[in-house]
Amino acid sequence: MGRKLKVIAAVQRKLAKRVVEKPVDMAGIKTVAAVDVSYRGDLARAAFVLCSFPDCRLLKTRVIESRVSFPYIPTYFFLRETRPILLAVEGEEFDVLLVEGHGKAHPRGYGLASHIGLLLGKPTIGVAKKPLRGVPQVLFRKVGKAYVSVGHLIDLESAVRVIEPLLEGGYPKPLKLADRLSKRDGS
Repeated sequence: MGRKLKVIAAVQRKLAKRVVEKPVDMAGIKTVAAVDVSYRGDLARAAFVLCSFPDCRLLKTRVIESRVSFPYIPTYFFLRETRPILLAVEGEEFDVLLVEGHGKAHPRGYGLASHIGLLLGKPTIGVAKKPLRGVPQVLFRKVGKAYVSVGHLIDLESAVRVIEPLLEGGYPKPLKLADRLSKRDGS
């Protein structure tokens, strides 16, 4: 696995150069979506939540289950979570996507939120409960209890402005809802 991870790390560094940081027009944001994934063994349960912005009224939820084959390896999280997330957001419309995980605040500048944003071509924001070790603080901002970073097609200032009105108990409400849904027993 060590040699494969080195190759994947090199690919992450290359893809990090494709991440676009730019301000977004806040008036143009009408909906914010969030995704989170939980696991039982190799069964991934991905939850998608769509809310209005900035008042965060719940508009839609969706949960999908899929099998994953890649193990959890710190800083290679995107290899495990990409497929379940893409299945959960498939066909959905939203202006900004919140991803439970890091974006540019990653040792190679390319975490799950950046990967999802690059694949979808949509503005994405990485939101995590703690920063990764060794990542420069200029790459993230603590907002409430959340560590916010650029995913793709948004800059850090805009990301913070999106997250602030969504806070509920210090964490973005759409991600809290997605977290709960992903952990709820589907039976």
